[in-house]
Amino acid sequence: MLPDGSEQRNVSNNPADDGYPDWSPDNQLVFASTRDGNREIYAMRADGSNVRRLTYYPEEDMHPAWSPDGRKITFASDRNGNREIYVMNADGSSLARLTSNTFYDDYPAWSPDGSIIAFASDRDSHDFSRLEIYLMDADGKNVRRLTNHSADDRHPTWAPDGTTLAFVSSRDGNSELYLMDTNGANLIRLTNAPGDDEHPSWKKVFR
Repeated sequence: MLPDGSEQRNVSNNPADDGYPDWSPDNQLVFASTRDGNREIYAMRADGSNVRRLTYYPEEDMHPAWSPDGRKITFASDRNGNREIYVMNADGSSLARLTSNTFYDDYPAWSPDGSIIAFASDRDSHDFSRLEIYLMDADGKNVRRLTNHSADDRHPTWAPDGTTLAFVSSRDGNSELYLMDTNGANLIRLTNAPGDDEHPSWKKVFR
């Protein structure tokens, strides 16, 4: 659809649940779908054609994100007993596991230069209802924690210039959108409404 909400069209006309879309640099979409039974990762052209399945596993795969260079896709999966973050080539080959612990890691998001992945985890709170925002290098190393709050922080997304992150937090009672620097400083609340605000997304700028 256009930025004003007009000219909406259905590009995944399927009775199954299709969700969590993300754009590639060449205007393809990666998404998660239950169209073949459990939730798997798929890709397609922007007009909905050339749908191809990228993952094959009996556990759920979700929250895919395309790398800025279009070569890789990161996603979250329950395939090893708990939610972890994985990366694969854009055609589904060369799967690699980026996180490995007994806790919940989810919502991966690439930095604009592709060198860092932001994600949410309960690895320090040990409480699924209290996720925090973390960064790690694109190979899964050098994990560092950005938020430290008793509420739930999740769904990080990078500004196009790579200097700030938007995310969702319940720290003021309900789900609102916040902004912070990539070192966790200069927290700003962006929304203030009685309903829940979720799933922030920046306008993408591809080089």
